[in-house]
Amino acid sequence: MIVIGLTGGIAMGKSEVAKVFVSEGIPVFDSDREVHRLYDSKEGADLLAALAPSAVSDGKVDRTALSALVLADPALLAKLEALVHAEIRTRRQAFIAAEKSKGTEMVVLDVPLLLETGGDRDVDVTVVVSAGEEIQRRRALARPGMTEEKLALVLKRQMADAEKRRRAHHLIETTGTIEELRARVLAVIAQIRKEKRS
Repeated sequence: MIVIGLTGGIAMGKSEVAKVFVSEGIPVFDSDREVHRLYDSKEGADLLAALAPSAVSDGKVDRTALSALVLADPALLAKLEALVHAEIRTRRQAFIAAEKSKGTEMVVLDVPLLLETGGDRDVDVTVVVSAGEEIQRRRALARPGMTEEKLALVLKRQMADAEKRRRAHHLIETTGTIEELRARVLAVIAQIRKEKRS
């Protein structure tokens, strides 16, 4: 089974690329979605209760409160990430094992911090999604609840786009139309299959 690592900076268009993989019948493990599921569960609330008790209420993690805590205390972020990343890694491994047992040809792991956390060592192919800096900034700031301060914090944690591009096996630009994007993703899928056969 081919394990594809899909990554890219905030607002670069990873979600749109992931949709094309899904439409082609390729299972995608969405790390961000798993974090949201974790935060919405009692398990997630229990996990974060000791570190950020004021961000836990009604058996769930209040993401707005958690975001405010992290902005006020950047050192808290590293502690939270260590806990959350370990849990998401366990879920990711279970996803890979389940798909492997079904005989799935390829899977995609959508991981925003794939390269930053060394996760590229656990995949066969790295696909980086990118767009220009201005496009990224415009898209990010259009998101609900996003501020200049939050964006600066996110970008500080992410590897520079130029370095991500350099380390990519395949690069997908997300400028242009949805049809153009789809064509680019399909070309990458075909190329990965071809490389696997050779």
